[in-house]
Amino acid sequence: MSRASINAAMASAIVVLTAACTQRPATPAHIVERARVSMGSELHLTAWTADEAAATSAFDAVFNEFDRLESLMSNWRAGSDVERLNAAAGDHPVPVSRDTIAVLQTAHQVSEWTGGKFDVTFGVLSGLWKFDHDQDNTIPDMNEVRKRLPLINYRALIVDAQAGTAFLQHAGMRVNLGGIGKGYAVDRGVAIMRERGFRDFMIQSGGDMYVAGQRDGHPWRLGIQDPRGRENQVFARVDLSDSTFSTSGDYERSFVKDGRRYHHIIDPTTGEPAYGARSATIMTDRAVIADGLSKAVFFLGVEKGMALLEQLHVEAVVVSPKNEVLVTPGLKGRLQLVSAPTDAP
Repeated sequence: MSRASINAAMASAIVVLTAACTQRPATPAHIVERARVSMGSELHLTAWTADEAAATSAFDAVFNEFDRLESLMSNWRAGSDVERLNAAAGDHPVPVSRDTIAVLQTAHQVSEWTGGKFDVTFGVLSGLWKFDHDQDNTIPDMNEVRKRLPLINYRALIVDAQAGTAFLQHAGMRVNLGGIGKGYAVDRGVAIMRERGFRDFMIQSGGDMYVAGQRDGHPWRLGIQDPRGRENQVFARVDLSDSTFSTSGDYERSFVKDGRRYHHIIDPTTGEPAYGARSATIMTDRAVIADGLSKAVFFLGVEKGMALLEQLHVEAVVVSPKNEVLVTPGLKGRLQLVSAPTDAP
């Protein structure tokens, strides 16, 4: 090799060595977060990752999925599956998406588990009790409420998965998926994050949450809101991985009048707010199931509700109407009680 060739080779090696020496060290894993409003609640996404760009792209996909599902299941979106189903009540079946069918089928299962206490056809009462963005803190005419109770019947909601249709058999019936739809959306978000290669993340939509993997090498540490405490005041903590953490409470959308609390979890049997619990936090593998069961505890009461959860092998922390804290056997020794829940109306 000529001296010129040797010099050229050395120069090339020096360039490569210089480039290697100046390369920046890999970015360590850290928290990446994004939030926006979807389905009437703040949707908060968190990932523990070194790839912020990939996390942001995955978050955008989750946000888009929530928007898509809201367009199908909202009672406030003209042309949604739910609104078309309600408009055709008593007349004819309507074609609905596979997602809507999946939610309706899960709702039917929860209704069966609870003896009909959980029932998505309670939507017939929505215009009387106003706890969504139309909340006005008024108590409806209970005679009008009682007139509508016969229209609440999950068995009169016919879902034909093969045909891709749903049908409300009686005119005047209305479906409302507010008690289970967000849980389904969280499950879809989890699937998207996993498809994008993420193992350590959290998805929270209102009271519905799923935590996957770990944060900085440790399970996610989560707190349970004190039903009568200040905002973000917790009475208990638990470390979780790969689990739902879905809470329903009588404090979320509520008002107190003449010493009595009125809230958005309406008992389909009585047509009034359910007083079987103050809060119920459910831990299981599917957010859509946790979403439905957290409301079911309010309808069944703590004794029957806890018995059902244990039968289904679902973990839960429930605050009773008397402010007692009840814990399923699988959480005993894992739950840390910070303080007794605040006792107030």
